[in-house]
Amino acid sequence: MNKPKLDEKFVGIQVSPISFVDEGVDAVLDTLRDRVGVNVLMLGTVSWLGLKTGRSISHELDGWPDHGVPEPFQMKGGAYFQPNPAYYQGTFIKDFRSGDPQFDGKDILAMVIPEAHRRGMKVYIELMEPFFKYTGHGSTNTVDIPNLAQAMEIDVFGRLGAEPSTSHPGYRNWILSMIEDQVRSYDIDGVMWCNERNSPLDQLIQGLAPGDFSTHARREAMERGIDVEACRRACLNLYDFMQEAKAGKTFADGAFITFLRVLLDNPHALIWEKFWLERNKDLDRELYGLVKWCKPNLPFGLNVWNRNHFNIIRRAQWPWNEQTAYADWVKPITYQHQSGEVWAKELSFFQKTILSDFSPDESTAVLYRMLGLDEAPYASVVQRGMDPDTYVAGQCVDALRGVDGRAKVFMGIGIDAPRTRADQAKCTPDIAYRSVMATYRSGGHGIVLAPNYASMHLTNLDGVAKALTELGLKP
Repeated sequence: MNKPKLDEKFVGIQVSPISFVDEGVDAVLDTLRDRVGVNVLMLGTVSWLGLKTGRSISHELDGWPDHGVPEPFQMKGGAYFQPNPAYYQGTFIKDFRSGDPQFDGKDILAMVIPEAHRRGMKVYIELMEPFFKYTGHGSTNTVDIPNLAQAMEIDVFGRLGAEPSTSHPGYRNWILSMIEDQVRSYDIDGVMWCNERNSPLDQLIQGLAPGDFSTHARREAMERGIDVEACRRACLNLYDFMQEAKAGKTFADGAFITFLRVLLDNPHALIWEKFWLERNKDLDRELYGLVKWCKPNLPFGLNVWNRNHFNIIRRAQWPWNEQTAYADWVKPITYQHQSGEVWAKELSFFQKTILSDFSPDESTAVLYRMLGLDEAPYASVVQRGMDPDTYVAGQCVDALRGVDGRAKVFMGIGIDAPRTRADQAKCTPDIAYRSVMATYRSGGHGIVLAPNYASMHLTNLDGVAKALTELGLKP
């Protein structure tokens, strides 16, 4: 193993604003720098998701960590910095400052940046779209933003969707304005952007009604010469097939062959998928360009959904080499102990629809081979999780091969990522240690500890510190 250079060290951690209120800015920074070896903070500045800006969301299963305040945070969400009104003239979302009483009069960036810089630590803002997600946990109908409902996606049946449409100019301009505001108004050191949207084909395979057929999306499609109504009819035909498959219907040629037949008979569904996908990627590209226009040397990186390497269709849609055109670095999400459950959930979508004729064991074996995974069989993958020496290392090699030297690779290492099942694998100091070692052994340029410091156990972070010490990255 070629040991990394200390002057190129990138050891990041995703951290919620609430940790600095609960524990104090000095205490958090000193712990992360001195005990763990962190030198980059990925600070959640705008979110309505407890996973991003709250305390632990899985404390009922995992217990409270050995730091912070051991009680639920009834967060309202919003911006944890002070938005400058001058940047929001082109959007209807103007007042989105967090209403959490713990942050009354507080600006998290103003609180953290000077103290972090004084310690030689960098501060990146960390943002994830969609900003409103998960029922009862940042869902759109609980977000206190006037007229948000008017910016929602519209599904194939003409009904209001669950997420804002990124084709709605007011919503899209808000995202652009919010990032420009932070880049220009604060002395930040970089931006990490995460895009976790389900495409129309994603939605169909999950048995959902696909979108986005909102007025603005339709207009954009027609401007590109797309027959929107033909696309809508094609999506309806695919939806009908998926509903039949989910209901357990037996098809003469099997579910998968029948799916291909319906898809080939309805090529406009793929036209709509491609249109949606390019508009989704356009947002990433626009943000990269915006950041570089404001501050050409400010790093912009992508926090890349693990579904992109667990789903054969998304794997084809999101090649690493393409992403290097609008990212200085990428962070593949590899939350090893959590990943068995994520895999099982992803597989379940296919099992209920296009792979319903195959057992989970059969599907897992074939998909593992296609995706380059060498992990526990389906029957035990939730309980065992995925092994850092194969999973983290393999995804690191995969990403490095894909970016081909045109972007850096910072591996997303799961430390106490939230569990949803009592029998699910738990994080341990050894898992943390081996994940870090696997990253650098594979040639990775750095790590990002995730998803949220507020839910991490210091004893597990000690495994990170042990690895960094052995690598010469923690004095």
